[in-house]
Amino acid sequence: MEFTFGENLRKLREKKGLSQKQLGKQMFVNPSTIANWECGRRLPDAVMVLRLAKCLGVDANTLLQLVAQSEKNPNVIMVDDSEIILTGGMSVLSDVLPNATIAGFIWPTEAIEYAKINRIDLAILDIELGTSSGFDLCSELLKIYPFTNILFLTAFIDYSYDAWKTEASGFILKPLTHEGIKEQLRKLRYPFCVGGSDK
Repeated sequence: MEFTFGENLRKLREKKGLSQKQLGKQMFVNPSTIANWECGRRLPDAVMVLRLAKCLGVDANTLLQLVAQSEKNPNVIMVDDSEIILTGGMSVLSDVLPNATIAGFIWPTEAIEYAKINRIDLAILDIELGTSSGFDLCSELLKIYPFTNILFLTAFIDYSYDAWKTEASGFILKPLTHEGIKEQLRKLRYPFCVGGSDK
């Protein structure tokens, strides 16, 4: 049986001998917040997960993965200044990630504004974005949510060295394919529930 984030949180809390009220006090949140997390009505954000890990004495990455696996609808964005590439890529992503909320952007500024109100689990970024750079966009997205998985998508393999100097999970040569994205999904820094079929 696979336990949910809430069930794991309850077990970890009880193992530490803490009540919901006591954990809430340590976390500086209302006990009802802890209750909502444990019953699955809500999921904590990255800041709260790091605080939970410290309070419970567990590895933060373990908790982050549990949150990601409990998130039924991960948010995925693709940013490319070519409408043709973007349209084709969105089709591939819809096939491979049927449970995800997927949004495409030509303009990096629009992607940043979207990320400010939607936690982005995966961002697939072109490196050459007109006068902007996918590397700069990567940096901005990670400032907003440090646990965003970044995949760079480009036609130029020469960029691969610079891509690996960022916090990116991977690098894909254009065009985006079903096989290419599936391979990268297995290597994400912060895995989430993909859903669908591996076929």
